[in-house]
Amino acid sequence: MIKLTFLGTSSQIPTVERNHTAIFLNYQSGKSNENILVDCGENTQRQMRIMKISPNSLDKIFLTHWHGDHTLGLPGLIQTLNAHDYNKILEIYGPKGIKKYFELMLKAFLLEKKINFRIHEVEKGGIVYESDDFKIEASFMDHTAPCLGYSFVEKDRRRINMNYLKKMNIKPGPILKNLQEGRNIKVNGKLISVKKATNLVKGKKATIILDTRLNKNIERLSKNSDVLVIESTFSSELEDKAREYRHLTSIQVGKIAKKCRVKRLVLTHISQRYENNLDILLSETKKIFKESLLAKDFMILEI
Repeated sequence: MIKLTFLGTSSQIPTVERNHTAIFLNYQSGKSNENILVDCGENTQRQMRIMKISPNSLDKIFLTHWHGDHTLGLPGLIQTLNAHDYNKILEIYGPKGIKKYFELMLKAFLLEKKINFRIHEVEKGGIVYESDDFKIEASFMDHTAPCLGYSFVEKDRRRINMNYLKKMNIKPGPILKNLQEGRNIKVNGKLISVKKATNLVKGKKATIILDTRLNKNIERLSKNSDVLVIESTFSSELEDKAREYRHLTSIQVGKIAKKCRVKRLVLTHISQRYENNLDILLSETKKIFKESLLAKDFMILEI
């Protein structure tokens, strides 16, 4: 299961209701329990505390880019991890240049290096992390700073068809692991094929794109996503401003979702100018793509 917790959904300027951008992704499947933070805007650690998410549970941070509304929460989070004796290696991913910025941040805030970091600078798109259960893909976006979008892709898996095995008089045991890994087995001289003994369970896909204007990589990354979380900073009437500042409009994201055949669309990175008129964004998007919703701070989405 992929669980997304929205810790911040504003754009450059936070509001009373919306914190700077941050999304916490928890993935659980079998032995896997992965905790990933996508961006870390100002006040993220307090948002985590409100949602009872322990900073010490973090495994990885994926940064889309180094603008302040996506990174100003890092100094406080690092300070908290220092105080709480974080004992893992914190993996941090982002576009080329973040290693230098990260080191400068540590110096600027006099942060001690009590915990271990591993900085991964992404220089080209593709798979940037892979485990037995999932992979994370990155693509470069078109923004005013080097910027990435990410897809969390759960791998397909095989579920044992217990009715079939019972019919074949085969009892559960370690040998069945071969079937789950896609290999035929022999039991009592009988060939048991993967095709008949298992059912293929398609993996889920969650794509997060937080700052960009229209570009071809959006479609490449978003295609067939179960959920697409994407910035919708402006309404259609400000399309020229969106293009100038390299952002997207509510109509543009609706068209992206429809073209990419996503199942659900979530609008985030909302400009403070719409705080008292949020309906304008969602209504424009829904005219094109009905399965759309507007993200709110502390909203939880499971896929």
